[in-house]
Amino acid sequence: MKNIAALALVSTIALVSCNKKETAKITKVDPKTGKTVTVEVPADSVVTVEANPAIKDSLGIFKQSFKLEKGKTYPLTTYQRDVKTMTDPQGKSITATSEATDEMNFVVNDIKGNVYDMTLNLVAKRNSQSAQGKTLIVDTKLPEPKEEELKMLWIVNRALTSNKLNVKMDTKGNVISITGFEPIYTKVANAVGALVKDPAQKAGVTANLKETFNEKILKDQLSKNLTLIPKKGVKIGEKWANSENADPNGKIKVTSNYTLKSAGNGIVEVSISGGIPKKTEKQAQGPITHSMSSELVQNGTIKFDQNTGWIANQNINVKTSQIETISDGKQSQSMKSISNSSVMVNPSK
Repeated sequence: MKNIAALALVSTIALVSCNKKETAKITKVDPKTGKTVTVEVPADSVVTVEANPAIKDSLGIFKQSFKLEKGKTYPLTTYQRDVKTMTDPQGKSITATSEATDEMNFVVNDIKGNVYDMTLNLVAKRNSQSAQGKTLIVDTKLPEPKEEELKMLWIVNRALTSNKLNVKMDTKGNVISITGFEPIYTKVANAVGALVKDPAQKAGVTANLKETFNEKILKDQLSKNLTLIPKKGVKIGEKWANSENADPNGKIKVTSNYTLKSAGNGIVEVSISGGIPKKTEKQAQGPITHSMSSELVQNGTIKFDQNTGWIANQNINVKTSQIETISDGKQSQSMKSISNSSVMVNPSK
């Protein structure tokens, strides 16, 4: 009976009457005090939570799983926007904006035991760059760009999209296998061959594609986007952390600090903070000193559909700062670079 009571509280099944208007209770963390509180919201804004949702509460501990339906489609569109400003020693600044969108979705073909057989549809890709009043766009939903320097990217992206991969994933979110890459590699190679006649250059494009688009990389991407809550489970307000390499040699680490912020109205929300602490390196050669300082700060939220376990939305802001200074002891010159990024999953339209 304790389990049922806890579930009713978190999933906002119990309704109360207040001033003749129905309200529902949800549990969340008060951002001012950091304490777990129960608040009331309008009942008509409440999403019904199943009796046995994918992200469920047992004695106050939430664990993530997946409850997907055969024949249903689940979106996974990623979007990133970077605004980078570079300032030279004279104080002159240049700002450039880049955007990248990868539109994908998953269709559940079959469910055997605890394994989902799914088709991953690679729907569309869009890239854009804007600087000094000029914008360049490569969009697979648009005709081939007129700019010669953009045609190769459009051809490769166009050949990559409108393809399908087969994904097998269990109900815990573990991706077992992803197959179907070889036909896509062949399609891209054939498409590039229409523009590139040099065999070595053509082989280079294909080799680069295989390094950046393969089962291992896609598995890692899906794991980061789809499964976030620790397997042991967490309570409302509980924190956990993850660290990964920011450079090839592993000397610099990006730390992500997570907090289970709230669960209610069919949504489980996780907040994220952290980044790379400020670090300064100096090198001296005679009277000349060269120093480099850098820092990365991230914060945002990730929301999951409590009934299915699928990611509903992610919005993370990342600020990267880098200052490079050269000094002879009497005077110094600095180059400054500031990048503000928005990293989203299933962004609201």
